[in-house]
Amino acid sequence: MHMEMNDKRIDEVLEFIWSEREQGRRSIEALLQIDEIASAGAERDTLNEMQGYGLVTVDGDEVELTARGEELSRFAIRRHRLAERLFSEVLDLEASLIEKTACDFEHSLSPVVTESICTLLGHPPTCPHGHRIPRGDCCEKASKTIEPLVRSLNELNIGEEGRIIFVESKSHARLDKLGSMGIVPGSIIRLHQKSPAYVIEIGETTLALDPDIVKEIHVKKAG
Repeated sequence: MHMEMNDKRIDEVLEFIWSEREQGRRSIEALLQIDEIASAGAERDTLNEMQGYGLVTVDGDEVELTARGEELSRFAIRRHRLAERLFSEVLDLEASLIEKTACDFEHSLSPVVTESICTLLGHPPTCPHGHRIPRGDCCEKASKTIEPLVRSLNELNIGEEGRIIFVESKSHARLDKLGSMGIVPGSIIRLHQKSPAYVIEIGETTLALDPDIVKEIHVKKAG
């Protein structure tokens, strides 16, 4: 596929289609109003171009991704949301700067660099806004080529502190329970002991946690 002049514009449109679909929307009307299309001054031409590349199909007022479009859209949204995590967790950019900076930066990320960033961040399941990050090969292989910056709480040494980055659990009840105890992103947690049970300190509270729960808490080492 040859898209040298329009890679960035088309990537942004593919990301928008993916994000809209997550909200159950597929309307062309909203798509035509985003900057990447509207600023070009030839809204329908962009969709026609994408249809010509075999990225989308249009049926009435709805747009759908083809298999090729799905593949490229998935990679584009993965790059963008990992870039947001990178600027949020590593560079500590202000929230108002993260989106714009990620948009500018993501287009320079190759598949190899994208996988390296994901590994560095500990394979986060969501972006800073809570949107799901599509998984990559590195997530399945749990590559150790790069030492993760974000790691499971059980990988800290006794006495070390970490700032909670995300809690990954399929149980909403467990997430709610942990949240009620203050185990939420941003909190500072200290690993007090590992045996015979995991004991953590968070603020003035000391808690004993099951090993399975500890593995679901991902932190960035403090200090």
